[in-house]
Amino acid sequence: MRRLLSSAFILLILTTVSAAQTAPDAGVLTQLLKEFLDGASRNDPSKHDRFWAEDLIYTRSSGRRVSKADVMRDVRSAPAPKPGDPTTKYSAEDIRIQQYGNTAVVAFRLVAATERSGRTEISNYLNTGTFLKRKGVWQVVSWQATRMPRQEEEVKKAIAATYAAFHEALLNADAKALESLTDESFIWTHTTGEVTRETLLDQLRSGRLKYVRLETTKYAVSSYGDTAVVHGVSTRQRSSIPGQPGASDADPFTARYTLMFVNKDGSWKIVALHTSEPY
Repeated sequence: MRRLLSSAFILLILTTVSAAQTAPDAGVLTQLLKEFLDGASRNDPSKHDRFWAEDLIYTRSSGRRVSKADVMRDVRSAPAPKPGDPTTKYSAEDIRIQQYGNTAVVAFRLVAATERSGRTEISNYLNTGTFLKRKGVWQVVSWQATRMPRQEEEVKKAIAATYAAFHEALLNADAKALESLTDESFIWTHTTGEVTRETLLDQLRSGRLKYVRLETTKYAVSSYGDTAVVHGVSTRQRSSIPGQPGASDADPFTARYTLMFVNKDGSWKIVALHTSEPY
């Protein structure tokens, strides 16, 4: 009797492994995944509605657990993109599919490529979805997303690009670019007080703050997970100074600065700037 049970157990394992290895619906599931990611890149509600089952349990990489109703609400309430807004394209790499009858597990690496102010930011996530086939239709009933750790060199490269774009926007009084690079909570602390993001953008648009020279001579980047710090020295000269109508810098001056960065949803944002000289 024991031998018969052991044989049956071994047969069950072999059958399950064989089913997982063959995955007869692998082509259908792969195509479904790719169509969904293409639709997600365009924030297409119909693709989300087709992909997620009504009884979905979705654990986001942020640690938030949501339902299909939550997902659909977020998708439908998202504002329509405007020209120049960041765009993100999603794709799947290293797809692995294991099928067990009408149930399948699809694991892959999600690559999110975001175009922002002429720069491409890449984020990688490990995703695992459980698909259930009901009435001949595959849908996701469970989803788990985990963000992959960023390599230090990758972080420093992304920070350096954001840092350079920030100084270029400041020099060119490009308020739109500066807005995309900074967080809403951005604060600039200098020797005469503090400036919020909205105040800074208003000063640049109105011409009350205008740089004719802004050069960075040396800087260093330190990263700590989702935060990073850049500190360095720059040579600056202004042709317009806020609060001093008609005033300008007779000569360039040297400022020491510290920039604070935070990664939000895969994008690096500047949250704080401190300078040791008048801004």
